[in-house]
Amino acid sequence: MTGGAMSREAMLASLGDIRLPAEAAGGMLADFAAAIGLAALAALIVVAILRGAGTKRATHRLPTLAERRSAVEALSGETRRVAMLHLLREAAPDRLAAFGDRLYRPGGVAVEEIEQEVARLA
Repeated sequence: MTGGAMSREAMLASLGDIRLPAEAAGGMLADFAAAIGLAALAALIVVAILRGAGTKRATHRLPTLAERRSAVEALSGETRRVAMLHLLREAAPDRLAAFGDRLYRPGGVAVEEIEQEVARLA
């Protein structure tokens, strides 16, 4: 090569001789890995789209403690007592623990006493 500048035509003619190798580095294994990667990416995109389209939006609200208490008041007997204990356990587990062993004794804790505790919380 000469130390001088090449003409445009000479430079374009020399670029025509460039030949890329028939196989890239890694050969078939690299092609296979690239295909697997693209397929996995496409699968993730499809799953994300389907998950977003398939989820239902919650349109209802959960009832408040006062609403749940008024529904429990319609019950009678032991069912009412157990339902009030469940409300008290969800709203204030420490107040339920204050009853201690009296909960398990016959006639230990009256329904009215449990209702008063729930009414204080609502």
